[in-house]
This record gives sequence, C-alpha cells and structure tokens, in this order.
Amino acid sequence: MDRIVIVGGGISGLSLAYLLRKANPSLDIAVLEAGERLGGKIWTDRADGFLCEGGVNGFLNNKPRTLELAADLSLKPIKSNDAARKRFIFSCGKLHPLPESPPAFFRSNLLSVWGRLRIMYEMFAPRGTKADESLAEFGRRRLGREAFEKLIDPMASGIYAGDPEALSLKSCFPRINQLETEYGSLIRALIRLQIKAKKEGRTGPGPGPGGVLTSFFDGMETFILALRDSLGERVMPRSKVTSLVKNGGHYTVHLQDGSSMESDCVVMASPAHATAGILRDFDHSLSRTLSEIPYPPVSVVCVGYKKEKIGRSLDGFGFLVPFREGRRILGTLWDSSIFPNRAPEGYVLLRSMLGGARASQAAMQDENRLIGTVTAELGDIMGIRVQPDFARVYVHEKAIPQYTIGHQGRLETLERLLARYKGLSLAGNSYRGISVNDCIENSYRLAGELMAGTKTKGA
Repeated sequence: MDRIVIVGGGISGLSLAYLLRKANPSLDIAVLEAGERLGGKIWTDRADGFLCEGGVNGFLNNKPRTLELAADLSLKPIKSNDAARKRFIFSCGKLHPLPESPPAFFRSNLLSVWGRLRIMYEMFAPRGTKADESLAEFGRRRLGREAFEKLIDPMASGIYAGDPEALSLKSCFPRINQLETEYGSLIRALIRLQIKAKKEGRTGPGPGPGGVLTSFFDGMETFILALRDSLGERVMPRSKVTSLVKNGGHYTVHLQDGSSMESDCVVMASPAHATAGILRDFDHSLSRTLSEIPYPPVSVVCVGYKKEKIGRSLDGFGFLVPFREGRRILGTLWDSSIFPNRAPEGYVLLRSMLGGARASQAAMQDENRLIGTVTAELGDIMGIRVQPDFARVYVHEKAIPQYTIGHQGRLETLERLLARYKGLSLAGNSYRGISVNDCIENSYRLAGELMAGTKTKGA
C-alpha cells in the first residue's frame, strides 16, 4: 500500500489511522472529514463552566483495547462515581431504583408480584424458533410482557434510541442470543457461569454487561483531540468526499472542492447513510444496501441548575422512561453526579434525550421547544419546578444506526459485494457494534488485516 485514504473523522477513522501509522510510520495516510468538527457523535462542549456531552458520554472499562489505546496516547481515564451505579426507571408516576441483586429485585415494587414470578419462569421458557427475532419478541417470550415493557424496552431506548419491535436481538445483543443458544436460559447461564468463575477463583458475571462507565476529566473529546494531535496534518477537516471511482487497481476519491486523491486502499469510516451517498454511482447495489440501515434523529438537551433549587437527591446515574409511560423524553442522566468537572461549584447538570425511532418528531423541534419540553418533563418526573440557569441543545438528525431485523443479512450482502473491490473496506458503528469500545476494537482488527494484506471484504 502506497497510500490509505480514510473517509470519516470519527473515533473509528481516527483510531484506525493512528493504529496504521503506529504499525508503519512511513505509510501515507489521509483522514478526510466532511465537517469542521472531528469526532462524529463524540461531541464535548464547554460553556459557562459546564461541560456538556452532546453525544457519547463514556465507555465501559471492560474492553482492553480502548484502555490500551488511551494508555498509548498517554491519557488518564477516570471512572464514574460510585453513585452512578444507582439507576432508576420511571414507572407509574415515580422513580424506582433498578434492583442491583436478585434479593433486591424481589423486594422491588418496579414489577408486580406476578411480573416478578413470571421472570422465574424464564428458566423453563421455550427457545426461540425465528432465525432473527426482535428484541421485543425475545423479551416477552423469556421474561414476560411486564418485564419487557419496564426493563427491556427502556434499555433499547437508552442504548439505541430504538424500537424493540424492530431491533434484532442477535445483532444488537449477540451475547444474550449466544447465552440462550448455549444454555437454554439466561438465569441458568448466569448461575453456571458464576459457579465456573468461583471454581477458577474469579468474580462471576452479573446480569448486566459488566465494567464501569469511564470517561476523561475534560470529557470524551479528549480522546479525539489526542488522536488528532498525534496524526497532525494527516487529518483534513472540511474535506467532503462526494464520489469514488475505480481506475484499474487504484481508486480516485473526489472531493466537493473539485480536488481528488488517488489511492490503492480506501476505508469508508463515514456513517452508512453518508457512505451510501458517496458510493451511489460506484455500485448501486452496495449503496442501496447501506441505505437500508436506518438512523433516527435524537436531540440531547443539557440543563444546569443551582443545586439549592433541586428538591431531591441526585445520588445516582439518572433514569430511563419506558415507552408505555407516554412521556416526551427517553431519559435523563445526572451528569454532574456521574463524573467530576461537569458543572461549576454549587450547580448540577442534567442531560436528557428526546426522539429516536418511535418519536422522531420530538427530536426535531426548535431549540426553545426542546428546552421547554425537557423542563416540563423534569418538573413532572423529578419535581423541578424552576427554569434552568443554563441550557444547551445538540441535534443529531441522523443519530444512532439501528440494527433492525435482517441486519445480519445486510452485513453478509455487504461482504459479498465488497469482495469485488480489493482495497475497499467499511468501518464505523453502522455494522458490528455502536459503542466506542466496539469502534476501537474493530479498528484494531481492521488495522491488523490491512497491514497483513488479508483484508478483502468490508463490514
């Protein structure tokens, strides 16, 4: 490879460029970012002493590659405060602590007695028969309707801003799908894995994904800035790619300003919808398949208050709202309780999400309406009846890729189509995991394949 062009300056494109350069410092690498700002959905904003995350607010420290990359960049991650372990679900007009253990679960009033007993039936529930089951179908089948509506549904909203009736279980939560396949029951799997871990002298897995939410003192954009500084002039913002042409064994990357670049290796690390537009004339089938990955809008509204105006404890992570509650927000994180340096002394910062796959119009209101919606909801849910002292709005017209039913088939189609084009690859959170951890882990994998010359297929 003489030159590698990476289209997209988010965490996937930047981390891939960094890893390739580390493996071979003589490589000619160009990272082309359409916008002024790097980082994609990692967007840290500082205003009036508040530190707002307009997108991603952290990563779990249970994947070594992210921590390895941070250490390589001489960054010092910080773990979330212990209070952030306490999470809440808004149900039937009040905030319920999310139970952290089986005994706490059975004492909780979040679910009815029948709902709690129905979960015990999970050990005997039949296996799924569909090749690609929705998250909703899985939740109702294994845990019952009430547990699905109050626990699984808000989780889908909190992670994907998605519709669990449409999201694919095996694409969104492959580990859960694997546990059912292997053990026939999630409870049985948890018990057996804990017994095995105890015999091996280690801590067994819990019901959640594990790990502690982690970020940086100055926010998640710390990662982006460190990668940018390391790559220097190889990163080119305001360089919007409009099309790609294959010329024999090389590619010509055309930019909006009329310039072009030649390369024998191109990595499309832009969102699937943007990649679809760039490849429209290159390969219609490839473009059409990419365009089938939906991206609903999501808005993030940060509001700050003087601490004395809040009439309740903020000892916790925040809350999620089940769709059945009919509220206008997906949930609210108590950011100043999760990490330090998020609000000035004497103030608190709350961050709410609106929109998603089931309420797209809620995200696309004007800024004043978004702030008004959030403050009204916080009044009803948390009893905050005063106007905020600070407010900022961040709108993502195309926010989080949705791994809907059929996603695995789309990936297989993409791999088959990309096999025609040696030197062309796909990267980013549109394909095999939406988290920062997933993006970085996939960058390590792709960098290794590119350097070994074994990469012939994309997603």
